[in-house]
Amino acid sequence: MLTLEARPAPIAIEAERAAVPVVDMQNDFGAPGGMFDRAGIDITMIRRVIEPISRVLVAARRAHVPVIYLKMEHQPDLSDAGAADCPHRIKHGPFLKVKTTAPDGTTGRNLIKDTWNTKIIGELAPSEGDVVVSKHRYSGFYQTNLDDTLKSRVIKYLIVTGCTTSVCVESTVRDAMFRDYSCVVLEDCTAEPIGSDLPRTNHDASLLVIERLFGWVSSSGNFIAALGTRCPADEVRRG
Repeated sequence: MLTLEARPAPIAIEAERAAVPVVDMQNDFGAPGGMFDRAGIDITMIRRVIEPISRVLVAARRAHVPVIYLKMEHQPDLSDAGAADCPHRIKHGPFLKVKTTAPDGTTGRNLIKDTWNTKIIGELAPSEGDVVVSKHRYSGFYQTNLDDTLKSRVIKYLIVTGCTTSVCVESTVRDAMFRDYSCVVLEDCTAEPIGSDLPRTNHDASLLVIERLFGWVSSSGNFIAALGTRCPADEVRRG
């Protein structure tokens, strides 16, 4: 049992029942040349969380805490995007059909499975033994095997990282809480472009509602310290 400093109060966690989800840290959201970047969306805050997430993953793997990547992606025929008149298809349909040329020269489409667009960004590429879960809605639990994967490992505590805070991270945390998982969101390992220029950002608002109602909020430093793991800078994985 370890104690993790967090808001609104410290939380006791059984390390052997913890996992670290990495939400949607994929090229379309966090890499130069990805969908966000090509649309003129500022991705500096997403780029900024790569290093602290890297350190968390090093610490987690050393402590044998499972790392679970979530990827937002659709089948090429969009059969998993919903009917033409459903909100998800209405909101996403226009850019799911956009053909792209990736920085590596390969062709693809936004958020389409098995393309450069939906690969985990190179700096955070999965290691052997990590789990990758494909999803086609904001929540990592909707029509995926995430719940079964966690239950098979007797996981109760989720140390959540990734993007974007107010959309896929918060959606996943809400669904996790409804399933009785205890979620701790690492604030310096999550990021949100939407509302980044507001007095209180969407990132801040999501963290507030999470710590008040859906879980706890902590930091990468607190998590690494709680594990008792040292992560020298030269051991952080680079893509």
